[in-house]
Amino acid sequence: MSRTRSVATSALAVNRRTVLAVTGAAAVSAGVGYALRPTDSQAATATSTSTAAGSGIAAEAPVAQSRQAPATTPLAPYTRGTTVATVAAARTSSGFRRLGNGPGWARVVRGDLAAPKTGRAGRRTALAAFVQLTDMHLIDAQHPMRLEYLRSTDVHAWRPQEALTVHGAVALVERINALRGGPVTGAPLHFAMTTGDNTDNNAKSELEWFLKVMSGGRISPNSGDPRRYEGVQNSGLKQYWQPDATVRDADKQLGFPHLDGFLAAAIRELNSPGLNLPWYSTVGNHDAMPLGCYGSHADPWLTEYAVGGKKLMSLPAAEAKKLQNAIKTAKDPKGAGFRDLLKAHARDMRAVTPDEKRAPYTPAEYVRAHLDPAYRGVGPVGHGYSTANLDAGTQYYSFRIADDVIGISLDTTDAGGHYEGSVGTAQLKWLEKTLTDNKDSYAILFSHHTSQSMDNTRPDPARPGERRHSGAEVVALLARHRNVLAWVNGHIHRNDITAHAGSGGGPGFWEISTASHVDYPQLARVVELVDNKDGTLSLFTTCVESSAPHRTDFADLSQTGLAALYRELSFNAPGASTTLGGAARDRNTELVLKKG
Repeated sequence: MSRTRSVATSALAVNRRTVLAVTGAAAVSAGVGYALRPTDSQAATATSTSTAAGSGIAAEAPVAQSRQAPATTPLAPYTRGTTVATVAAARTSSGFRRLGNGPGWARVVRGDLAAPKTGRAGRRTALAAFVQLTDMHLIDAQHPMRLEYLRSTDVHAWRPQEALTVHGAVALVERINALRGGPVTGAPLHFAMTTGDNTDNNAKSELEWFLKVMSGGRISPNSGDPRRYEGVQNSGLKQYWQPDATVRDADKQLGFPHLDGFLAAAIRELNSPGLNLPWYSTVGNHDAMPLGCYGSHADPWLTEYAVGGKKLMSLPAAEAKKLQNAIKTAKDPKGAGFRDLLKAHARDMRAVTPDEKRAPYTPAEYVRAHLDPAYRGVGPVGHGYSTANLDAGTQYYSFRIADDVIGISLDTTDAGGHYEGSVGTAQLKWLEKTLTDNKDSYAILFSHHTSQSMDNTRPDPARPGERRHSGAEVVALLARHRNVLAWVNGHIHRNDITAHAGSGGGPGFWEISTASHVDYPQLARVVELVDNKDGTLSLFTTCVESSAPHRTDFADLSQTGLAALYRELSFNAPGASTTLGGAARDRNTELVLKKG
């Protein structure tokens, strides 16, 4: 079958097939021998072993409507609200720098893997378009397990914007909903994919907020006492920004404002409209493990501490440095040393309101939460995950993006501990088989970790005899398959696009890593795949900001005003990197490939 069918042609028939396929994730876990085929239109139903209640009929995948351009309207580029049009930029140069509208970013054509040919713009046909969100880090800012006190040794270990992560995420959903098509092709956006670290601390409170942000609902970004905030920002400790207090804290000395009512506004209920297109989910290390680094639920004492009534808020710099080094070097993957440190400082802790919602969740609970009908939104049910994942104890799957394009979501987290990643042998074999069985379809991979950050080969406690494999091994596997076009990921909180050469004369593929939505510049990315009709393909990448205005008003503590402040606080966060936006060649691009 030809791999050049357009997403914009044959609107009725093709869009029907695309909608059925895109909204039915074919969850293909290790040991489940199902392969996608280019002609499948309801791929998910083929893997279903469940039955409709009392009917004896195999349950079908839901059909949700992905956004489609009207058949009578010619497709046209839609750049409004993207960084092609405008980007937040500083309008003051000292103290607490205020943001305003800045010039957009130019598009850079990259021919690392294939030479771009003239006239391609007039020939190209859109094959697929989607949005990537990554590293939203929805933070329960009052959670006892948080490591704010590392700020005594590393000023950026705590960020002044952390109480506003939900507000920022909702504004990002609003921006995506407002995109009427691809910024280059105008093609309808088929789906959105979150590439992990959706939550920050593997807490059930955060998971509930994430699922409501994505699927829609009312959210109270608060835990513990429902009436008031109980965390470091009203502790009186000068190492943290105390927005409501008159105390001259370290951040106010840098120009941070005094904002009466900030904390009450930050925990006030807000509403998310939910995405108006199907969305899929990939797991990250902060989703899989407490603090993103300690082996999953290895210590029952830490679980009790997470839901209990005590919180450590300060730590001497020397002890903080020792703890930070242990985390960075993975010297304490199960958290035993962390537990001992907390026990040693029991008398230094402050009383907070206990809350069972702060409990860590297991991988199975993560999948079940995605399958919960309350969080279906516009679909698909499970957002990529299925009961097959529950049965096999896995968090990876494949799905059909368009007639000739499949998506593959990997689980690169290592439950043995540490924030860097790897994959097990079973998953690597499944990946090889999925690519081989779908050699007539183009493939786009999604994961949390980048290839360079997959160097943690510590055994998974659930599979102690299974070997773990590095990012270099995954790159080598992908390079052998001529149908692989891109590997889309996050984790490093930085825009970075890398060309990987193919092996055996293959076309190679592009690795696309996108900046986080917790650290400035707080971006997501639209990816459009086109056939240039000249023996090449192009992947267009376009960064987008949230819908919040660039300019802030300190008197505006509404949901929108706080989302704008979220961006400006992240821009001014002490110790924050100024290079996370990447170079021009890592942002808005055209990435050219030879056809495989």
